[in-house]
This record gives sequence, C-alpha cells and structure tokens, in this order.
Amino acid sequence: MAACMGKVAAGLLTRLQTTAHTVRTLSVSRSLTQKVPCSLWKLGRLNHVAIAVPDLEKAQSFYKSVLGAQVSETVPLPEHGVYTVFVELGNTKLELLNPLGEKSPISGFLQKNKAGGMHHICIEVDDIKAAMAELKEKKIRILSEEPKIGAHGKPVIFLHPKDCDGVLVELEQA
Repeated sequence: MAACMGKVAAGLLTRLQTTAHTVRTLSVSRSLTQKVPCSLWKLGRLNHVAIAVPDLEKAQSFYKSVLGAQVSETVPLPEHGVYTVFVELGNTKLELLNPLGEKSPISGFLQKNKAGGMHHICIEVDDIKAAMAELKEKKIRILSEEPKIGAHGKPVIFLHPKDCDGVLVELEQA
C-alpha cells in the first residue's frame, strides 16, 4: 500500500510541476489519483491466443508448412478435455485446441462454430491467488474454485466471458 501511495504522490507532483494551471490541476489530480487501483498482483504479458480447430492436423500443417512457423507436437490434456498444439510466434504463441473426450468444452464451441475460431486469450499474472481474491471481490466470476494446472505446467484460471466483454480470459501464473 505504501508503494502505491508513493507512486500516486510522484504522479501528482509531476502533474503539478508540468502545468501552469496549478489550482485546476490540483482538483483534477486528486480525483484521478483516487481512481488509481492498487493491487497485490500485477497483470503481465499476453501468453497466448487460443484457437479451437475442427481438424488439428490440418491446422498444424497450415501453420508449419504454409506459414513456416515452429509448431509443437500434440499434447493431450485430459483434465481440460483438450488436445493442444502451440505455434511459436516472435512475441507470443497461438494455442490450437481440439476436443479430447466427451465432456470437452471445445466440442460445444465447435458445434456452434463449425469452422472453429478464437476461443480465449491467456494473460500472465504474478500472483494467481491474489488475483483470484481481488477478482472475486470485484464480482468477476471465476469458472473454477481453485486453479488447475494448464498446458505450460503452471496454475491457471478462467474468467467468465460475460464479465469480460464477451471474451473468455485465462490467467496463468507467470
């Protein structure tokens, strides 16, 4: 909390020093600094964009043979009901998803989207437990009570798309 207050104070001082309208800046700066969120966790980089595909081999071939990307082997994740393949890009990855088992969430997605499509985005966080606690306080629905181990061997959670502007968001421990 002290670190957050220090950042807020530094931001306020900078605003005061760089504007001639001191009185107006003071009133505006106070209202702005009151809205600066302080968290016990930090949002990190985009880890991957996940794409549900009806034909995993065809998708692998497209990214490898047509686009020339480095493509991983297929990895089954039975606890998530998916087969995954990662496509390495310079600044992030694509995760190709295909159903594994009868209760796969990807099966339902592909029934509604026959050609496949973007399924979710994954963003890294530095403290997944703190993120969960704060998001619950903010009434953001988390699709599991506890983190599960994801494709990278790290804890992950999913946020309800209705609370995230229609996007399924995966948070992964960095």
